Amino acid sequence: MEKRDYYEVLGVDKNVSADDLKKAYRKMAMKYHPDRNPGDKEAEEKFKEAAEAYDVLSNPDKRARYDQFGHAGMSAGAGGYDVGGFDLNSIFERFGDLLGGAGGFRGGFSDFFGGGAGYGGRAQKRVRRGSDLRIKVKLTLEEIAKNTEKKLKIQKDVPCPECGGTGAKDKSSMTTCQKCHGSGQVVTQQRSMFGIMQSVSVCPDCGGTGEVIKDKCPHCNGKGTVRGEEIVTVNIPAGVENGMQLSMRGKGNAAPNGGVNGDLIVLVEEIDHPIFERDGNNLYINYYISFPQAALGDTVQIPILNGFAKVKIAPGTQSGQMLRLQGKGLPELNGRIMGDLIVNVNVWVPKTLSKDEKDAISKFASSENFTPKPGAKDKSFFSRVKQFFS
Repeated sequence: MEKRDYYEVLGVDKNVSADDLKKAYRKMAMKYHPDRNPGDKEAEEKFKEAAEAYDVLSNPDKRARYDQFGHAGMSAGAGGYDVGGFDLNSIFERFGDLLGGAGGFRGGFSDFFGGGAGYGGRAQKRVRRGSDLRIKVKLTLEEIAKNTEKKLKIQKDVPCPECGGTGAKDKSSMTTCQKCHGSGQVVTQQRSMFGIMQSVSVCPDCGGTGEVIKDKCPHCNGKGTVRGEEIVTVNIPAGVENGMQLSMRGKGNAAPNGGVNGDLIVLVEEIDHPIFERDGNNLYINYYISFPQAALGDTVQIPILNGFAKVKIAPGTQSGQMLRLQGKGLPELNGRIMGDLIVNVNVWVPKTLSKDEKDAISKFASSENFTPKPGAKDKSFFSRVKQFFS
């Protein structure tokens, strides 16, 4: 099924403020909350859809990229972000504070509709998540013009090899938390004018995991992680731009005492090219020809990213004339359209001349044919530039 527009999902326009966006998401999330719509798969999917839309639009970088490229620019494979794929637990882990839950748990509606600690009355243990890592990868225009693979050595937190990431000395050192009896949550009740109100919070003894460590691993001192490194292969699609990000789920830091790894955020940094300048998918180059080539015409070899292109210079070519080489620019991200190479032709005038050269040129000084005769309809430089963008 084709994805709906994220703004449409949340019922907002493209100029929506951060506060109004948050209110719109909370309204939609409450409307389709699983605890309010038990067993309703359609409501659950809309609940997930709203979370995905808010995840993108609440992040300035993701929102700017979505506004420019739409859904096509959001996938990690397109050089964008890894979005979607939300399950209920991950939604409450990330947005629980907006939904009335405590510490990232389900909570919220369960307190009012009798659901207890979590969806359907089942207690939900907290899953720890490792922190995200951000790194830069430098790319040349030649690399950007094609799919590129980079192998990066990442310094990161990895699971302790001695305890397997649990933080415990051995299996017998992990015991069920006595305070929450393994649920990861504690329930408190309070009388109010509306009756007895029930709230759920993270168990302070186990931190929501439902287990406590009796004897810590001596290698990691109970943390479950140690400092290490990993070789990560990053596949970068053609057409990425400076400042774009790729998200690699699960390639960030390992979580303490087991859990889910954080993400690796790869920031693209474009290296300046010695002869080409970039504007979107188009490339620009200044190309110089001699006066005889401009006057008589010639066939020249103009540099392109992957070699040279043979181009005919027409007799009488003026300095500043622009040529468009279609399809010789950069590919569109996640698409089949190629940009163009715009060639700004300049006639090279030598700064010094020998006596013979001066004598030869002087013979033409009085020739009427060498007297400049700009036409009234000759376009200005800015007009010619504007024409290429029209």
